Amino acid sequence: MSVISMQNVSVMSVQYVHYSFDYFLDSMERCALKNIDLWGGSPHYCRLDYGTSSAAFRKINEMRKKIESKGMRIVMYTPETLAYPFSYSSPESAIRDRTIDYFDMAMEDALAFGTDRVFMNSGCGLLDLPREESWARAVETISKICDRANKKGVKIVIEQLQPYESNLLTTCKDMVRMLKEVNSPALKVCVDVVAMEVMGEKLEDFYISVPDKIELIHYADGNPSGHFILGDGNLPLKEYVNILQKNDYKGFIDLEINDSIYWDDPHSSIKRSADYLRTFLPER
Repeated sequence: MSVISMQNVSVMSVQYVHYSFDYFLDSMERCALKNIDLWGGSPHYCRLDYGTSSAAFRKINEMRKKIESKGMRIVMYTPETLAYPFSYSSPESAIRDRTIDYFDMAMEDALAFGTDRVFMNSGCGLLDLPREESWARAVETISKICDRANKKGVKIVIEQLQPYESNLLTTCKDMVRMLKEVNSPALKVCVDVVAMEVMGEKLEDFYISVPDKIELIHYADGNPSGHFILGDGNLPLKEYVNILQKNDYKGFIDLEINDSIYWDDPHSSIKRSADYLRTFLPER
């Protein structure tokens, strides 16, 4: 049985989309949090903003120095791929190829940032096409990405989405099927507790179905939908931690407080969530 502490808490930086990366680091420091899930989008870091690998790596080195000077580290890299110009399931092979190539760059970036974890989700297939066609294309694309990841020593961590976000991977059953069909040791699982509750599923379902694959927990409150400040919804957040500890989970619980209602003041949303966690998690 593991002991989950504040050292297992990470923060996804997408919440700070309207603020600079320096502001985000300052906010993390004020919250006494050390682990970063770096969202790969502007204004923080997006590979598309750099014309060459050398230019991208110079920027990464600059950012990494700032991160490490504050005693922090990046534990996950989350490139923004939920919508165009990327898609795993597009009927257009050029778009799927672009997505694969972008993940190749994302893996390079992750390793340069000091992490071997790259995040993904299934995206959404076109709703006027048969789901199974989109599913098959997504499996093919994700398989190619995972083949490259396996050679680079990178883990691809995939989450389930809510039905309004995707017609592909939204349930534990879908997750089991994706893992089976991709069939790669590089493919790991993130359980998003909000998406899980929306579908009426339980954390135990994932531990029964994919016990050795769970690499990350997207942790937020809800009712059950939404990605709210911890304590502002009605999800059994302490119970999740108990289940994780019972199953000897040693990974990160990732604060994905990703709702536009908090974008004006992301610091308060993370500070209040961290304060909530400190009511029942030890510092170490």
